[in-house]
Amino acid sequence: MATLISTEKRGHILLIGLNRPEKLNSFNPEMIAQLAHAYKQLAKDPELRCGVLWAHGTDFTAGLDMPSIAKHVPKALIKPFIPRGTLDPWGVSTLQCPKPIVSAVQGRCYTLGIELILAGQITVAAQSATFNQFEVGRGLFPFGGGTVRWPHSVGLNNAYRYILTAEWFNADEAYRLGLVQEVVPDGQQVEKAIELAEKIAAQAPLGIQAILKSTRLAQAKGSQVALAKVKWQILRLFLSKDAKRGIEAFKNRSTANFKGN
Repeated sequence: MATLISTEKRGHILLIGLNRPEKLNSFNPEMIAQLAHAYKQLAKDPELRCGVLWAHGTDFTAGLDMPSIAKHVPKALIKPFIPRGTLDPWGVSTLQCPKPIVSAVQGRCYTLGIELILAGQITVAAQSATFNQFEVGRGLFPFGGGTVRWPHSVGLNNAYRYILTAEWFNADEAYRLGLVQEVVPDGQQVEKAIELAEKIAAQAPLGIQAILKSTRLAQAKGSQVALAKVKWQILRLFLSKDAKRGIEAFKNRSTANFKGN
C-alpha cells in the first residue's frame, strides 16, 4: 500500500504529512483511511501531545478525488471511509482528536482541506496560499463540518460570504477572517507550525486537553453547560501531579517539566 500519509514522531509532536503531491494531495479513500489512522496514533500515544498537519509538494490539498470517492460510495457500508476504531480527522462521524493540531498550509487549500484546518486549533498559511469552499458550485455543500465550524470560527455572515458564493480568497483574507492565525513567507509555514506545536507541547497536557473539552462542550451544548463543568475539571487538575509541578516551578521561578499525570 502506498504511503499517502507520512508520520514522524519528533519529541512530543507527531508530524502528519499529506503525501499525494502528484494529485495535488486530493483525497482518495485510501488517503482518508490513512489520515484517520494517523489521528488515532496522535490520540492514543501517551508520549504525543500535539500534532502538526502539513503537506508534501506545492499544495495543501485540492479537495476530494471525486472519481475514486464516487467509485467507493457503494462499498461504504461494508468498508467505511473512516475505518472503525480510528478517528475522523474532520470530527463528523467520531469525536474529534483530544489533542491539539497545528496546520501548515501552502498552495491550494480547497473544500475539505479548509474543513480539516477548521477541525484543528491553529493554522499557519504561506503568503501565496489560496482557499476555496466550492461545493455549492458542484451541486453539493460543505459536508466535512464546514457548515458548523465556519460560523464558529469567522462569524455567520463572514462564513456565508464564501460558502454560499464558492469564491476563492487569499491568505490575507483568510487571516482577516480568522480562518488562519498567522501568515508567513512561502516555505516557512511548516517551521512556524512546528514552533507553535512545541510551545503547546511544553505546557501541561491535562490542562491542554481540558481546554479542548471545555471549548468543544460550549460549542456543542452552550456556554452554561460548559461552565457547569468547569469546577469539576479544575478540581481534577488541582489534584494532578502536574499541577504540583507547575506550582513548584512558579515558586522557584523555573520552567515546569510536565509529565501528563
